Amino acid sequence: MKLVKKYGKLQKSKNIELLLLTLPVVLYVFIFNYLPMGGIVLAFKDYNYASGIFGSAWVGLKNFEYFFRSNNALLTTFNTLSYNISFIVLGTIINCFIALLLNEVKNKAAIKYYQTVMFFPYFLSWVVVSFILYSFLSPAYGILNQIMAHFGIETQNWYQYSLIWRPLLICANLWKGMGMGVLINYAVLIGIDNSYYEAADVDGANKWQMIWKISIPFLIPITIIQFILAVGRIFYADFGMFYQLTQGSGMLEKTTEVIDTYVFKLLMESNQVGIGTAVGLYQSLVGLVLIMTTNAIVKRIDADNALF
Repeated sequence: MKLVKKYGKLQKSKNIELLLLTLPVVLYVFIFNYLPMGGIVLAFKDYNYASGIFGSAWVGLKNFEYFFRSNNALLTTFNTLSYNISFIVLGTIINCFIALLLNEVKNKAAIKYYQTVMFFPYFLSWVVVSFILYSFLSPAYGILNQIMAHFGIETQNWYQYSLIWRPLLICANLWKGMGMGVLINYAVLIGIDNSYYEAADVDGANKWQMIWKISIPFLIPITIIQFILAVGRIFYADFGMFYQLTQGSGMLEKTTEVIDTYVFKLLMESNQVGIGTAVGLYQSLVGLVLIMTTNAIVKRIDADNALF
């Protein structure tokens, strides 16, 4: 009995230490994620700086009505969804494929080199990437226009030429996020017990059969979790990418305008705080419904792969 009590106290002291370690993260989430929720009330008000949040006039659902009746609602929602679906589908396939290729590389120095090359873009800010891209696409001094001029081809103002921007933004997102996605999948693959592959080798399985029957089934659970989390963010776009890479060009709005850039313009250019908050609330509510629905579907199919 004494040993049990002693063990219980030891476990309790360890838990306290672990809880203290999580305290900075908990405070961060509380301050930056929970406290700002009080501002949701602005979605139902005609915000006036002089009157403040609680003194501004109550307008009910008029802010939502303004957004959904405008042409921007359909355009920004379509662009946001189409880009994110492309990111999720292509990102999942490419990340899993490259992780499987890395798993076949046995040279440790080569693996470290490949990982460094792929992971490096993840640490670059979109501001830095935008300057790199501008050096290629600049109307006056861009490398691409200089090459075209050298061969007698008419140059283009690429920041007004919307045709290239959809594939360009998709490629930029995949390039920048590839390192993290591959790393997560590769970590799963290197954690697989070698006895599975040895047993398959004894049974006469080739490399493709080992990948299909062993590696991919181990990747499925983590891929499903990533998919559920990605679906929850499907109504959110990476503001830095869409705003910085396009240099905020108004000529590209039909192709590159997403909900996040639209909210930014409402707040900074039109000073429509109430409508911007309403659009943000719309994003959050739809994201919550989508992540709950997706998790429920996965749970019904295979409860072990569900997020919660």
